[in-house]
Amino acid sequence: MGTNTADREIVIERLINAPRELVYSAWTEPEHLIHWWGPRGFTNTFHEIAVKPGGVWRFMMHGPNNMDFPNKVVFSKVVKNELLEYVHTGEDEDDSHAFHAMITFVAQGDKTLLTMRSVFSTAEERNRVVKEVNAVEGGNQTLDKLQEYIDTIKTNN
Repeated sequence: MGTNTADREIVIERLINAPRELVYSAWTEPEHLIHWWGPRGFTNTFHEIAVKPGGVWRFMMHGPNNMDFPNKVVFSKVVKNELLEYVHTGEDEDDSHAFHAMITFVAQGDKTLLTMRSVFSTAEERNRVVKEVNAVEGGNQTLDKLQEYIDTIKTNN
């Protein structure tokens, strides 16, 4: 990603109350991911998930309005417990709404600083996603659900 992307990106950061390895596992293992991925009111059906460079994660998000939203993630870089980079699209390879995402996991004692950075092709597309898709709120709700899910795992172990 270029260095001058501020007007085209959304950055959401959260200090997760869990060790980095647990947060990374929750983010990359389907048996965890299925329990928390997406904003409140959304559920998912996973079709395939391979978290490795060139690997694909295809899933259908089911919205609270009974609408389905196809998603496809193609991983470009994976560094266990540290970094995930990918391109996120709908089912169409030429999706004009595609964006590049970088997720970093930084250990801070027994907690993890999680940063989600999404870079869009244009500032207009970034602004559309913020306004029409409510992406910032959706991202924050997703990370709320991640923390809640991790809390249940830690309680049950």
